[in-house]
Amino acid sequence: MDELKAQVLADRLASFVRLKGGYSVPLAGAIYWVALGMAGLTLPLGQWIMVAFIGSGAIFPLALLLSKILGNDFMKDKTATGDVALPAFISMLMFWPIAFAAYGMAPELVPLILAIGMAQHWPVIGWAYGKTALYSAHAIVRAVGSLLIWAWLPDDRLTMLPWFVAAVYGATVFAILVEAKREAAKASAAALHKA
Repeated sequence: MDELKAQVLADRLASFVRLKGGYSVPLAGAIYWVALGMAGLTLPLGQWIMVAFIGSGAIFPLALLLSKILGNDFMKDKTATGDVALPAFISMLMFWPIAFAAYGMAPELVPLILAIGMAQHWPVIGWAYGKTALYSAHAIVRAVGSLLIWAWLPDDRLTMLPWFVAAVYGATVFAILVEAKREAAKASAAALHKA
């Protein structure tokens, strides 16, 4: 069993290195949240929510475009655990009924629900890359920071909250790239040692 676990972890880490942690996806997320913050400068809450709902559909196509431009085609990468992504995304998408219900009953909750709900899959995606702690840290920091901004800065929920999430994305992209470079160097050193 230990040998199988080690092989699966090696496969997950190799994918992390090949794809540089799939950084084109969080980069697309950062762009979405920056745009929402900009929209928050002029739009009232109801219109902002509609932009947020509709605009969220652009994140994945933008991630695909960025992955092509950056040579980071995560859709073509195959691993032994790659099929975990589908249930991870299904569980993340389960926040939408809460967001839609809040839109009708308590619209001021929608920015918080989006900020936290759209990060629910991060720990599982991190596990798929062999980097659970890094990706979970993104989700935890995002959830706690979003709640604090939502509670303490109610007048800035449509600007500071999205910009905070974008900043967390930016920091995460940086951390992913640093960690991918470190893992690549470690893998190269191990390969030279075996040779």
